[in-house]
Formats: sequence, structure tokens, C-alpha cells
Amino acid sequence: MSKVPLSHGAVWLVLTMVVSLAALVSTTELRHHRLKVNTAETLSGGDPSRAPEIFRRYGCAGCHAIPGVPGADGQVGPPLSELSQRLYIAGVLENSSDNLTAWVVSPQRFSPNSAMPPTGVSEKEARDLAAYLYAR
Repeated sequence: MSKVPLSHGAVWLVLTMVVSLAALVSTTELRHHRLKVNTAETLSGGDPSRAPEIFRRYGCAGCHAIPGVPGADGQVGPPLSELSQRLYIAGVLENSSDNLTAWVVSPQRFSPNSAMPPTGVSEKEARDLAAYLYAR
């Protein structure tokens, strides 16, 4: 089988198509992410941009693997990735923003024998954490 060389025009056409497709995919992913963030903010009333600092301040990363938070690779508690896809929080609460917020503020209230200690996290901070986790 002999190979037919592509002309400069054909090479540029293929390159343009590849770059255009990559831009389209990137734009679509960005829109999807922005929609998830907007939905998470609306559901939780929180600001996901504040969450990484809150996770670090309260030591959440020592027990949980948290997507997008450098060094958050704890193995004691469950990973906090794809939390929006789960049916339950900590196996005891229906997954909703209000329940997640309440759980983060006071886990023993819902599960007295939980390994998760009292956090000291305020309701406002918990809403920021919920927004972040639902946006992931």
C-alpha cells in the first residue's frame, strides 16, 4: 500500500479541525462545570471558593480524601469525591444540602458513635463546604 502525502492545505485543514474540536470540548466542559457550581451555590447557599481553606483550617484533610484540595488524602473517613451522586450522608441522612450542612456542624447529633469528631465548623462555613462538595 503506497502512502499519498498530504498537501499543506490538507494538513492545515486537519489541524484546524482538531483545534476547533478541542476548543468545543473544552468550552462544553467549562459550561458544565459552571452549571454544577451555580447549582451547588443555589442549593447550599454557600461559596465553594472558600472551602479549600476551611477544609485545611479544620483538619478535614487528615481524615478525608478531598478532590481539588492539595494534601487532602486522608484514609480514616470516606473520600468526599462525587458526594452529589450519593443517596446518603454517613449512611444515616438523606443526601441534601441542609442535611450535609447539619452533619458537618454536628455529626454526633445524627450518629452518636460516629468516628467523626465535633468539628467546630459554623453553619456558614458548612454551607461553603457543601457547595464545594456538590460542585465536584
